[in-house]
Amino acid sequence: MITEDLVRRRAEHNNCEIFSLEEISLHQQEIEKLEHLDKWCRDLKILYLQNNLIPKIENVSKLKKLEYLNVALNNIERIENLEGCEELKKLDLTANFIGELSSIESLKCNIHLKELFLMGNPCTEFEGYRQFVVATLQQLKYLDSKEIERSERIKALQDYPEVQWKIREQEEAYLLKRAREKEEAQRRMQEKKDEKQKQMDSKLGCDSPDSPQEKPNQAEADGEQERCRTVENYDDDEDRKFWEEPTPYTPESRLETHRYIEEKTETYIRVLVKGKPFQLVLPEEVKPDSSSAKRSQTTGHLVVTMPKVCKIGDITQRSLNVVSTLGIDCNSEQENSCSFEKLEVDPSKYSFPDVAKIVQEKERTGQGPIKFQPQKVTEAKKSSDDFENNEDVPPLI
Repeated sequence: MITEDLVRRRAEHNNCEIFSLEEISLHQQEIEKLEHLDKWCRDLKILYLQNNLIPKIENVSKLKKLEYLNVALNNIERIENLEGCEELKKLDLTANFIGELSSIESLKCNIHLKELFLMGNPCTEFEGYRQFVVATLQQLKYLDSKEIERSERIKALQDYPEVQWKIREQEEAYLLKRAREKEEAQRRMQEKKDEKQKQMDSKLGCDSPDSPQEKPNQAEADGEQERCRTVENYDDDEDRKFWEEPTPYTPESRLETHRYIEEKTETYIRVLVKGKPFQLVLPEEVKPDSSSAKRSQTTGHLVVTMPKVCKIGDITQRSLNVVSTLGIDCNSEQENSCSFEKLEVDPSKYSFPDVAKIVQEKERTGQGPIKFQPQKVTEAKKSSDDFENNEDVPPLI
């Protein structure tokens, strides 16, 4: 997901301010939906979203100042929802799954569009692909990094009716093929899900209620000895089978590969208590060798102990937490690092002694700089014993 925290971290060059952001790079973030940017970053001119899992162009119509959009290496199947990007000059759709070539007609409204990249899409295999695009988008100057000559455009416009008919015919055949691929992908996904569930049940001894694995012997029951396993869910045979199995290159297979890798790197705990499995996915990496599961002798509750793997980021975060408890304002410029821009302590929470008054000040008449010597105060001496001080009489000047 595109979160505000992610956008702010990627806006470090703009002091983490997003309302005035003009350029942002969100590539390789495993983003599966394009959202929020049209509300948070209205002044965007350059937007990098390559190498994600975005299936559809959406929520960018309010980016009136957008000049360059890069959504290469995603799962996009048609061109749409870009009419509102009035200043769009460059659009990169390299290595997506665009087979509905007629969808480029929606770009006619983008009169400033000069460069378009469609390399690596199924539509580029259509006969007459380049002629169709050149004739349809007459504002283009470059297509797939190749300049469009004036003579090429004239020829494309002359052959447009025939080329358009060929493109429509190939497009229909491709859409029928895609419908079959989607059905096949859904069937394969369901089969793998069922097979995985069977394997899990078999490993845990849950194939049937009368399975002997579910009935622990009396020694195990008396000792309340549960088994705790924290693994990275990585099986060599299963992994080899997944990567060697031939699959078509489709948005579904690309998403499936991402899910598989994500699952393999996932850490979880599985506890078998009296033949009943209990499993929890852990948000952080832990130390399996130091983990344990046992019954509390006082309460009878199951106590699972799993020390976390301390990473550099964790140490930094702990330091930040300590700093925050002291009332210190710390602005972080980079991930896993803390640079103090200002230090402020809340005086209402903490009181500090005045060190200047710890030692009582004494009269200094010794050596030293004149400016540090205190002025010597002397009392007025009485001229005689019968002297009388009358306050009504003004002093002598």
